[in-house]
Amino acid sequence: MKSSLVSRDVIADSVELTMRGHCYDALVGLAGCDKSLPGLMMAMVRLNVPSVFMYGGSILPGQFKGKTVTVQDVFEAVGAHAAGKISEEEIEALEQAACPSSGSCGGQFTANTMACVSEAIGLALPGSAGAPAPYDSRDAYAFASGEAVLHLLKEKIRPRDIVTRKALENAAAVVAATGGSTNGALHLPAIAHEAGIDFTIHDVGAIFSKTPYIADLKPGGKYVAFDLYGIGGVPVVLKALLEGGFLHGDCLTVTGKTMAENLADIHLPSGQDIVLPASAPLSPTGGVVTLTGNLAPEGAIVKVAGLKNLTFTGPARVFECEEDAFACVEARGYKEGEVLVIRNEGPKGGPGMREMLATTAALYGQGTGDKVALITDGRFSGATRGFCIGHVGPEAAVGGPIGLIRDGDIIALDARDGIRTITLQVSDDELEKRRAAWQPRTHDYQSGALWKYAQTVGSAEHGAVTHPGAKAEKHVFADL
Repeated sequence: MKSSLVSRDVIADSVELTMRGHCYDALVGLAGCDKSLPGLMMAMVRLNVPSVFMYGGSILPGQFKGKTVTVQDVFEAVGAHAAGKISEEEIEALEQAACPSSGSCGGQFTANTMACVSEAIGLALPGSAGAPAPYDSRDAYAFASGEAVLHLLKEKIRPRDIVTRKALENAAAVVAATGGSTNGALHLPAIAHEAGIDFTIHDVGAIFSKTPYIADLKPGGKYVAFDLYGIGGVPVVLKALLEGGFLHGDCLTVTGKTMAENLADIHLPSGQDIVLPASAPLSPTGGVVTLTGNLAPEGAIVKVAGLKNLTFTGPARVFECEEDAFACVEARGYKEGEVLVIRNEGPKGGPGMREMLATTAALYGQGTGDKVALITDGRFSGATRGFCIGHVGPEAAVGGPIGLIRDGDIIALDARDGIRTITLQVSDDELEKRRAAWQPRTHDYQSGALWKYAQTVGSAEHGAVTHPGAKAEKHVFADL
């Protein structure tokens, strides 16, 4: 997992080098899962040649004991097994059923979240993110994407004409409206960075805080991407947002038309509860929110979709890496009411900002997902649920407050509207004493790609980017 986020920037860099080396005039980018989606969109904006994005498609849902299941259920079953709730044979049967086809994970995890973003930001053809990976109907979208990129080339419409601040706000809105992955708050600033637009975790959070949560998708809800496709796909979500006044309809897209023009004939189907009108949402604000406070001056992210309790206060239980935390959880060595702190897992400190899915899923599998909280300077999977706060910045590796926490310190979390704070209840004087005594931790990756990444990567607040971005450009590839 240390390689996952690193791969996003390697993908963007490798696409840039391929385009430069071959002097290509345009780009159609096909992405399958998680980091390949933002990586390709970052490259498109960086190069600024006419570009069309296409998603490889979601997996078909699994069926187990009469219920729809995803890979998330398998992770949570590990915790249930550790708690003695299910047998090894049952886990194996679930594993055989959870992933019945090709395609990216089926819930509103990172891949499907960023697929929704591709349409909302205007870089993908309307509806192209919906068809499941095994469906032959994807062939028509592939052909149409080729036609579209030639039209963009002829009309000289480039990604930076499409990826504006308004388009980024549309993208953030669809993440919030669908209860999408917290990773969206990392990837949108990174895409904006390639266009020279200031759009930090706080800007993303501002959109989250005013966008209704309207799509009842896993992990916080009941349905998967296949179900959304069945009622019309991402355009249905976008139309509901547009009608509610939560989307900029005047943004240009790869069709050469505006968002509003693309959605003119789309209607929210009646008789279904997968996507609700913005006037009657699941909750009035987005499924993902940002928190700030003395424990996270640069901000932090929590997914509140499906979360019953939006406040939590408890004593800290500190772990210096994910392995230590997982071993404790697996052995049921924690206490209910604690705030588990996993640090030294940020972009620099990991290095690579790992996802903590194994630990959070094990907690849920043991039935304690709502009885403890977890904070980290690392990331969470889009499949994570519960009071789990990631992207805490500054990270421990650069002396952030998360690196100063001690066992037993009281941490107060409040994700309610108008509050949204993350507070370490330790005096400023005491924190200064701890800061004076603090020493950075040396990680085990002192050569190779992970070392190289750690030398250049910035904070999660700005998208964990690895180069100065468009603001420092003296030329754009498309203009050479």
